[in-house]
Amino acid sequence: MALPNKLKTLLDSANTLEDFKDCSAYFYKWLSNEFSKQPVKYLIRARAEFVDLMLQKLYVITELNRHDDIALIAVGGYGRGELHPYSDIDFLVLVRNEPNEQLKESLGQFVTFLWDLGLEIGHSVRTHEQVLEQKKQDVHFTTSLLECRLISGNELEFERLKSHIIETPIWRSEEFFIAKVDEQKIRRKKCHGTAYNLEPNVKENPGGLRDLQTIFWVAKKHFHAETLRELISHGYLTHEEYQELLECIENLWNIRFALHLAAGRNENRLLFDYQPHAAELLGFGSEGKASVERMMKRLFRIMSRVREMNQMLLSYFEQSILVDQVKHQPQPLDKNFERVGNRIQVTDPSVFFKREHIFVLFEHIADNPEITDIEPNTLRTMRQVRRRLLGDLQDYAGCRDAFLRLIKHPNGMGRAFTLMHKHGIIAAYLPQWRNIFGQMQFDLFHAYTVDEHTHKLINNIYKYFDKNKQKDFPICSEIVTRMDKPELLYLAGIFHDIAKGRGGDHSELGAVDANTFCKMHGFSNSEARLVAWLVENHLLMSVTAQRKDINDPNVIAEFASHVKNERQLDYLYCLTVADIRATNDNLWNDWKNTLLRELYLHTQRALRAGLENPMDMRDQIRDKKQQAKHRLIELGFEENQIDFIWSRFKANYFTAFSEQQISWQSEHLLKVKDLSDFSVVVGEKPLHGGTQVFVYSPYEASLFAKLVSVIGSKKAQIQHAQVMTTKDGFVVFNFVILEQDGDPVSINRARSIRKGIESLLQDPKKKIRVKKNRSHRFKDFNIKPKVIVRPHARENRNLIEIQAIDIPGLLTKIAEVFQANSLHIHAARITTVGERAEDFFVISNKDYQALDEEHKVKLQRDLMKKLNAETN
Repeated sequence: MALPNKLKTLLDSANTLEDFKDCSAYFYKWLSNEFSKQPVKYLIRARAEFVDLMLQKLYVITELNRHDDIALIAVGGYGRGELHPYSDIDFLVLVRNEPNEQLKESLGQFVTFLWDLGLEIGHSVRTHEQVLEQKKQDVHFTTSLLECRLISGNELEFERLKSHIIETPIWRSEEFFIAKVDEQKIRRKKCHGTAYNLEPNVKENPGGLRDLQTIFWVAKKHFHAETLRELISHGYLTHEEYQELLECIENLWNIRFALHLAAGRNENRLLFDYQPHAAELLGFGSEGKASVERMMKRLFRIMSRVREMNQMLLSYFEQSILVDQVKHQPQPLDKNFERVGNRIQVTDPSVFFKREHIFVLFEHIADNPEITDIEPNTLRTMRQVRRRLLGDLQDYAGCRDAFLRLIKHPNGMGRAFTLMHKHGIIAAYLPQWRNIFGQMQFDLFHAYTVDEHTHKLINNIYKYFDKNKQKDFPICSEIVTRMDKPELLYLAGIFHDIAKGRGGDHSELGAVDANTFCKMHGFSNSEARLVAWLVENHLLMSVTAQRKDINDPNVIAEFASHVKNERQLDYLYCLTVADIRATNDNLWNDWKNTLLRELYLHTQRALRAGLENPMDMRDQIRDKKQQAKHRLIELGFEENQIDFIWSRFKANYFTAFSEQQISWQSEHLLKVKDLSDFSVVVGEKPLHGGTQVFVYSPYEASLFAKLVSVIGSKKAQIQHAQVMTTKDGFVVFNFVILEQDGDPVSINRARSIRKGIESLLQDPKKKIRVKKNRSHRFKDFNIKPKVIVRPHARENRNLIEIQAIDIPGLLTKIAEVFQANSLHIHAARITTVGERAEDFFVISNKDYQALDEEHKVKLQRDLMKKLNAETN
């Protein structure tokens, strides 16, 4: 489309930097206004044309036109004439000889002017010989030259370059193809092999624009094709597929264009911050999450189609380009399928007329580990059949039988399930799966869409059966060896989040779906009940482990009564581990692993003893003391020394801590010379999955607030805190802390934290500064603070639950409110998911009693006032 005449007039008269800035401002305003009126393909060409005019004008202003032997050449996306609002401007300055001082000065002025305009440029100055030399070594540079065009300068020099590119094929088609495929593999590995991140990169993710460009680059290099349409005449694309590719390109261009406008810069990752604005620009509305969900579902569908088309076309290209390397004799699998190399293909395109044969194909993949993919003609046939389906594949009895065989197959839920998910067969089988395809999750800690998260969960369960993965999943790997019906665990995994996005409790709704599915597929009533129970309770173990004190026998008894038996405990533990580890790549750590493992083992012991025979508190204390004392005596301490230290502690000390913690803390106290003063130790080796911080000090009501301030100032995360008073006026604190990435702190960091705490205890008036560096990301999630005061298992305690944005210093602010209300803190459990803090505190009033109603109301009001002030 033509640029507005006013813009051309402004450019014609532009001479100074300010003139060009005015031109750019006018252009971007025009571009933004036209986005809702014009097809995006015209707008990205319009920006390329605008940049052409600017560079041509600057070429004259900086007197580069006085040099007859140079050429200014656009390369890459700019060479294609495709520039999004803030895309890089890549160009090559081709010179006949090495630049002299005068030319260097002009080139410097030219580049500096572009930088001062705020443009992101990629440029190089090369002679013909240097271009050819770099072309030999750099496939990226070679690729950029495939799409070059002259902007200004010597046309003969440019034509000479083009002839060199054509006549000196340094990268043969075979080498170029292999290099681009390898490049794509590396790129996808960086994205963890999935397009379905909640903040996808529309350019680099699998199914993004780069996948489309790879198709075009290979086609241009091997077939000398100038357009994708030419692939139809070469027999690689049907007319329908060509139209599909054009539709995908236009949609991805629209989304990338809107993203640039929303971000105001060259940004290709669709971050949460930009999603609402981009959705509004694209016409999805201004309804917040609802608008974003509509946009993102569209994007993920497009990426799925692009990824599949990319795979199909590159497989076709491989057969044409690597002829000698991919010749394989077909190996019959049955009358309908055969293996060709590492791919499976149908013997006749009509095979899928019987729909159950779709699943038979995946059964063969499960049977033959050497099969890693689907032959392109077969993939094309399957795509066509999938699009012509008039109902769900599960409506066919033959498909149901085949699906059951697959889910019970030892390898059925490995690569076979992954390919079924990748190629839309699971969505064609389960109508509920179609609803979660591309479903966003606005809970701040999931990294993937619901369907991709579920796929990763299934993959985790499959790893339990892999002997090479036993170190990663030691308990789960042992459990599944005695699991009589592993297919029930897989089904629970498939359905655990399948009702997300419908409104209501997704666990309850998913349990209904799971029960219906099981009955439809011939499972017994008891099997259906187990799957439904697992789906309905799939969050129970995680919530109990992370929010409650699993050293409390009452907590274990309550959890065990809900689980009821060891079989359900085994299934639930395996499902929970797979679920958490599939949430995002940073959520799982040794601390969470330890919590779940200990909850599992404690509950297993309780179930074996019998729910009617809960372990007596005195028996538990006696066992812990016995084990801890045995270890301390081995370290050389006398029994009377140990008894003296322990005589100062109340019984709840021995129920709150494990025998390892008791022996570690006691070992430290036994080495202290003066027990009338404070003492601090920070473990240099992880215990229970985290770094232990133990503080012994004379009691002071404000000490908890000060300690969390020190730890926060060191940028460590508190995962758990316990507070115990002694019989003689002292207090012990035990914190479990981790680094920001979830790892235990290093030895040097542990020593730094210890010194910080000691410095505070030596100078109680010392002020601790916690830097406020809260990110503005997630502001659209609108997380409102919540404070709930509940009764505790002990009648003289209260449980406080606080949910809020996890701002720096949050714990300190909460502790200050507790201090102002004259509260004693007995225990704290700190959980952070994304940027949301979910903190639990066991507290009592100044008289060590539960709060009365008036005090509860005041505490809630004070906390809400503080939290709202801090988060606004």
